[in-house]
Amino acid sequence: YSPHVLTLTLIDLPGITKVPVGDQPIDIEQQIREMILQFISKENCLVLAVTPANSDLANSDALKFSKEVDPQGLRTIGVITKLDLMDEGTDAREILENKLLPLRRGYVGVVNRSQKDIDGRKDIRAALAAERKFFLSHPSYRHMADRMGTPHLQRVLNQQLTNHIRETLPSLRQKLQSQLLSLEKEVEEYKNFRPDDPTRKTKALLQMVQQFGVDFEKRIEGSGDQVDTLELSGGARINRIFHERFPFELVKMEFDEKELRREISYAIKNIHGVRTGLFTPDMAFEAIVKKQVVKLKEPCLKCVDMVIQELINTVRQCTLKLTCFPRLREETERIVTTYVREREGKTKDQILLSIDIELSYINTNHEDFIGFANAQQRSSQLTKKRAVPNQGEILVIRRGWITINNISIMKGGSKEYWFVLTAESLSWYKDEEEKEKKYMLPLDNLKLKDVEKGFMSTKHVFAIFNTEHRNVYKDYRQIELACESQEDVDSWKASFLRAGVYPEKENADNEEGSCPDTFSMDPQLERQVETIRNLVDSYMGIVNKSIRDLMPKTIMHLMINNTKDFIHSELLAYLYSSTDQGQ
Repeated sequence: YSPHVLTLTLIDLPGITKVPVGDQPIDIEQQIREMILQFISKENCLVLAVTPANSDLANSDALKFSKEVDPQGLRTIGVITKLDLMDEGTDAREILENKLLPLRRGYVGVVNRSQKDIDGRKDIRAALAAERKFFLSHPSYRHMADRMGTPHLQRVLNQQLTNHIRETLPSLRQKLQSQLLSLEKEVEEYKNFRPDDPTRKTKALLQMVQQFGVDFEKRIEGSGDQVDTLELSGGARINRIFHERFPFELVKMEFDEKELRREISYAIKNIHGVRTGLFTPDMAFEAIVKKQVVKLKEPCLKCVDMVIQELINTVRQCTLKLTCFPRLREETERIVTTYVREREGKTKDQILLSIDIELSYINTNHEDFIGFANAQQRSSQLTKKRAVPNQGEILVIRRGWITINNISIMKGGSKEYWFVLTAESLSWYKDEEEKEKKYMLPLDNLKLKDVEKGFMSTKHVFAIFNTEHRNVYKDYRQIELACESQEDVDSWKASFLRAGVYPEKENADNEEGSCPDTFSMDPQLERQVETIRNLVDSYMGIVNKSIRDLMPKTIMHLMINNTKDFIHSELLAYLYSSTDQGQ
């Protein structure tokens, strides 16, 4: 320590070595780079970027590193050396005036002793006097001589460091206070802790299991504290499965029109046999309905699988607090996951039983069933577009930003628009003020289909197209819509379902290969097919409504609520029986 210098902590970092010399390791450049970044990345330090004046500032390693950690230049002070060694007729005036590559804290020029001066034992005071004389006598620097030199750099560093400490102190104080509160809370937990207490392990295990149960319930039921604002989790994701993914899976299983009519005509003919039937047979209606109800099993079981996956993910998130006890965490996950898998079988059995119950009795006296007389009078045009109940009451189904992936000034470009989906049309605007409308697309004859992501694309894409092979927008046969996540895509698809826009059928390509005799029906058979078609549509609407209501209730009761009860009442006993506490 010296009374003649300022109180500064200066860390002299090495310059970048490009080529290993002597016994230096091969990765010497990478090692030095990591060492430099380790120090200058700290927010509470100032970076002195030293660059010789006789080299190009654009190639400065010091400025390159400082830009990486301090892109705004808030913590960087530029130091320009070797000003006396510049070629004749050149100077560093623009750099020192902070014009060439501006820094918030500016540049300071210095002239140090040469190797000859050091060998000749030139005194520091004499060197400072020579430096002062150089700046006062040089025509490019004399107007800023009072802001150049080593003494000025010392004063600047002292003042800048003081200011920097004053700026960073509040955040540092806040960080220390939060750490102190955390430590005090931890100390409070161990206030009555006695290492020789034989029950301490039991108490600790009981406390951790209870906390795990509380965390699990909060994630499922929702809670006001520690809300995740970055993504959906736990109960919110399960709710999305119940009310967006599951209805979408049901609609994907919707019957194909040509195939259904062909099946109805075959059923009617086979029931009549060699006779020509005069009346529409109700047995054909029951046969077709039962076949459609059986198809509901697949989306229902898929819904259970999706909920199970979310439950297991939730369990893993809740066990993160047990990271300090890896064996306990592993056992907790294993026991709860095993229990969820056990409940999976019972839940699926119950759901399949519910569908079997639907199959066991076709209730044609249901209050929502249209009946035989109404089915005959009903026009096929009214059944072409099967919107969900109460759709007419919804004026605007959804608003939000979507990127149009395949329409732009440049081919293959994309642009984001504000979309408004109603029961009758899809409109997009320049922004959310909805003043400048770009286009309005009627929903008639529209369907959805998935589109594979591009090689470099991070967005998830789906498309809207016209079933009658017409252009949807200008010269485009389809509009590709891109969202940031698969969740957004699923959510928009569910909204389109509410508007009556359904996904493309997987067997659509085979429609052209349908049997030619399907539609060569006599007028009487055609009327019978239309009647059965309307009856099936009405009854399946009732079944779908019932299944959509029953599925979440069954899963909640048999799986989610049972899992919560198991964690609260039986998990601790299973942990005791599965492993020794001391481990």
